[in-house]
Amino acid sequence: MAEPIPSQLTLYRRWLRDKRDLDFRDYEELRQWSVRDLDAFWQSIWDYFDLKSPTPHRSVLAQRKMPGAEWFPGARVNYARQVLRHVGPAEAAGQTAIISSGEDGVIRETSWPELRRKVAALALHLKAQGVRPGDRVAAYLPNIPETIIAFLATASLGAIWSVCAPDIAAPAVIDRFKQIEPKVLIACDHVVYAGRRHDRRPVIDELRALLPSVEHIILHSDAAGSNRLSNILAGSDAEIGAFEPEWMDFDHPLWIVYSSGTTGLPKPIVHSHGGVMIVGMALSVLHNDIGCSYQPASFGERYHWYSSTGWIMWNCQVSGLLNGTTCCIFDGSPGGSRDNPDWLTLWRFVADSNVTFFGAGAAYFASCAKAGIDLAEAGDLSRLRALGSTGSPLAADTQAWFNERFAKLASANGNREQETMWWANISGGTDFAGAFIGGCRDLPQVPGTMQCRLLGAAVEAFDSAGRPVIDEVGELVCTEPMPSMPLRFWNDPGDARYRASYFDTYPDNYDGSGRGAVWRHGDWLKINADGSCVIYGRSDATINRHGLRMGTSEIYSAIEALPEVLDSLVVDLEYLGRESYMPLFVVLREGITLDRAMETKINKAIETGLSRRFVPNEIFAVPEIPRTLSGKKQELPIKRLLLGHPLENVINKDAMANPACLEWYLEFARNYAQRSAGAA
Repeated sequence: MAEPIPSQLTLYRRWLRDKRDLDFRDYEELRQWSVRDLDAFWQSIWDYFDLKSPTPHRSVLAQRKMPGAEWFPGARVNYARQVLRHVGPAEAAGQTAIISSGEDGVIRETSWPELRRKVAALALHLKAQGVRPGDRVAAYLPNIPETIIAFLATASLGAIWSVCAPDIAAPAVIDRFKQIEPKVLIACDHVVYAGRRHDRRPVIDELRALLPSVEHIILHSDAAGSNRLSNILAGSDAEIGAFEPEWMDFDHPLWIVYSSGTTGLPKPIVHSHGGVMIVGMALSVLHNDIGCSYQPASFGERYHWYSSTGWIMWNCQVSGLLNGTTCCIFDGSPGGSRDNPDWLTLWRFVADSNVTFFGAGAAYFASCAKAGIDLAEAGDLSRLRALGSTGSPLAADTQAWFNERFAKLASANGNREQETMWWANISGGTDFAGAFIGGCRDLPQVPGTMQCRLLGAAVEAFDSAGRPVIDEVGELVCTEPMPSMPLRFWNDPGDARYRASYFDTYPDNYDGSGRGAVWRHGDWLKINADGSCVIYGRSDATINRHGLRMGTSEIYSAIEALPEVLDSLVVDLEYLGRESYMPLFVVLREGITLDRAMETKINKAIETGLSRRFVPNEIFAVPEIPRTLSGKKQELPIKRLLLGHPLENVINKDAMANPACLEWYLEFARNYAQRSAGAA
């Protein structure tokens, strides 16, 4: 094999040196420049990726404040136009736009010219139905090429896109879409997951009845009908051939995404065309090291990040098209069915599609390791050169497990990059459609850590006094604006909900210095002296035992390293001076019982991995751990439930992936309340 090609970040640094006369000693010096001179950095990203506008921008950052930053005023862009500019060169180089598959294992390809034609056909259909800039187009669709096409068609007109995954029940979909009053609904009548076909026609009927703003419905269906999506996408005429996306202001709304909606209605978050484009390209290319598929330095690049359409990683996957990268998408269960679990499913797709970069949630990789999969049985993985994880902290032992197995594969397939597999472990959020912490292929990598704070992200860990600290756990904050931060929340007068969500803790002049507001993200972060970072879980679900604070992720890492433990959740009920009571809930592998020996083993793992202080008061075997639709453990709602809050005030069942499991926790909360009252 040839020597590894330079990283995308190295290519960018060479460009800075040659075009800007900026030569940085190391990554940290580059990062500090990027957050100190925001105008110069983001202008360099605009120029490096050769972003286009028919009108020049008057400045890069007209107002340097949060919220309310004004980026690239005067510039006009369009997300879809940026994608479709790659049609000619990518097709000439023999590269395809989208590779897709599902549980049937059939590989399908969508060429770049086909992508352009179908986007144009649907855009013109929407326009004929009266869709104009600012109108909302809602979708209830799975992770298939048609969903990407529908999004790009919507964006090309300046209409605003919003999607819910079809595994979400009707009430949760309505809670989201009724807030934004869509004009058009594009929906599927069924979805296949874990080997079963799920009928979604009753959901569509409910959406019709309860979304009175919808004037036009398009069905993705095998059944006959005049408004079938496939009929619209089959169009081909001169008008379609001549179609071009419309130019929009840099800050024109692109899409509306939603917070987890743990309590109350989900927050509808509005992001802009330009902000999503420029931040998405910097993340995908410079930090995830995903190159353009038709450029020599990354020729044949194929990018897959497993996601449903209900997770922000679907949006991040699609952003690969912005730089001309072939996107590989999979629709269905990543682990087979309940009766026939198969954690090689995605790995076979990766092999069959010649994927070069494969990302997924950290929980997926942990499940693969626990299942003891044999990667050699997946097929030819020799093209794979990088892995990515997010959603929760990736445990060091999980990363090491894969590193060991890829090193063995490398000795057989000759891929030297697999000898020391590089991981782009990232942490960000739906909130700003990006990442704060992530990877850098040029830096050392230590399992269990993330390599660096990202370029352009002025991230710090704040102590209790609001001061930045190193080598200590603190609140993750961002002290400077980023282009992809929300324009606003939809229908949020005076930005009240927006400010309360991110800026209440550190408002304007919070420290008396006159400085502006600071974004509080809600995670515990430790920035190590070498610049690497560790996320310790949500700061509002922190464990505080006898004065020692600990993020829940460290406890999970210790517990879930045990082969007998499939999942776990821990809460600390110390509150307003109460003595700490910390129950631990575990899901055990089939056939394992929570006897005294198992309890001892769990406690020993915590004591050995962390501290005796974090040994729980009690351990309970449970059927399931409650999770949001995006897969997050619902620590805070369970904590509040056990502190005596009514269920309806702490959790929205429609925003849960497994609401039936709440019955167990309700009964536990009642028993705990009775026991606490008796002891008082």
